[in-house]
Amino acid sequence: MLALFGFLTIVVFLALIISRRLSVLLALILVPLVFAIAAGIGAREIGDMIVAGIGKVAPTGIMLIFAVLYFALMIDTGLFDPMISMIVRIVQGDPLKITVGTALLTMLVHLDGDGTATFMIVISALLPLYRRIGMQPLILPCIVALSAGVMHLVPWSGTMARALNVMQCDASQLLTPVLPAMAGGIVWVLLVAFWLGKKERKRIGIVAIDYEHGSELTEAQWRIRRPRLLWVNFALTLALIVSLVMAWLPAPVLFILGFAVALLLNYPSHMEQRDRLAAHASNAFFVSLMIFAAGVFSGILAGSGMIDAMAHSLVTLLPQEHAAWLPALTALSSMPLSLVFTPDAYYFGVLPVLKEAAVHYGLPPFDVGRAAILGQMTVGFPLSPLTASTFVLVGLSEVELSDHQRFSFLYAWGTTLVMTLVALLIGAIYFPLFH
Repeated sequence: MLALFGFLTIVVFLALIISRRLSVLLALILVPLVFAIAAGIGAREIGDMIVAGIGKVAPTGIMLIFAVLYFALMIDTGLFDPMISMIVRIVQGDPLKITVGTALLTMLVHLDGDGTATFMIVISALLPLYRRIGMQPLILPCIVALSAGVMHLVPWSGTMARALNVMQCDASQLLTPVLPAMAGGIVWVLLVAFWLGKKERKRIGIVAIDYEHGSELTEAQWRIRRPRLLWVNFALTLALIVSLVMAWLPAPVLFILGFAVALLLNYPSHMEQRDRLAAHASNAFFVSLMIFAAGVFSGILAGSGMIDAMAHSLVTLLPQEHAAWLPALTALSSMPLSLVFTPDAYYFGVLPVLKEAAVHYGLPPFDVGRAAILGQMTVGFPLSPLTASTFVLVGLSEVELSDHQRFSFLYAWGTTLVMTLVALLIGAIYFPLFH
């Protein structure tokens, strides 16, 4: 019964936000609350679940507040202006070159495996260009999501760390066999970027622009630029990113310290500091608000036992005579299930069940793990309402989550389908028709 309530929670939540009958914020809070009450869970228990869920996302919420403020400050100072100028000179106002360049840049930046940092850097750098050209607003977050998704298979990403932990193996056993599949996914993403760019080129043509460093700035923007501190800000940002990758300090601490130093260096007067905080407070507040609402959602689903019940029901739905299809079905469903399960819920709740089921049916257990990583919170994480970085992506792109999901879902699932096909053909994932 808990599994049914869990699936109903997910279905109703997605239906409400996609149809725009309820905002994402309210849906994250009210939908699980209603179904928890319907499941007969008491008010005290629900309260404890919500507090526990918020507690788990609190460090992420705090980190994002200061991360948004930090990168907003860097935009104000003009840190990304030279990058934008260089990109514009290369692409020459051609939407096709812009979309393909967006994919390549995102893949390069996302080598660190940090979705939040990738979205902040790439969206901050490219959004002014997309607007200047007049391109469709949903294309930028779509291409960035696809590119980051396929590169999220790097062994040091949070998703892969969970998968390696559960499967109790190293990257050579889990990731290396599917590297050709990952390459296939990269090719697919570049083809999607090419296709979208070609359509935009047909729609708006090649736009003649002459964008030089600072040429498009208003007088107000010029006043807050800090060109003399360009290299100081670059060094500070580079040090921050390196520190995040090396995990020298917890991410929230790094962004708090980075923001404080950046604000003091670039805007030493109290009046300037107050103005910069006022300018960006709404964005930081919105992103953090969504994170805490997501904590309510995941807290109720996990604390009520709905997620565990859903995990076991997914396995029992597969008849024994079709058990050999388990790895392939795991791969095909991995990306869509990113909309249902948090990374922890899937990799620590669902994957162990799938792993034991594979052993029970005499299937290679590693094949299930390889199948899972082809979409579950890798390709799927930039579309999931259960990950913090998704709200950073749509927030900075200034688009609605439901619009982003509708526009990008099939392209993202296509990435998983292509990688799955390659993995099946090369034998990285067991498939009964090939044995």
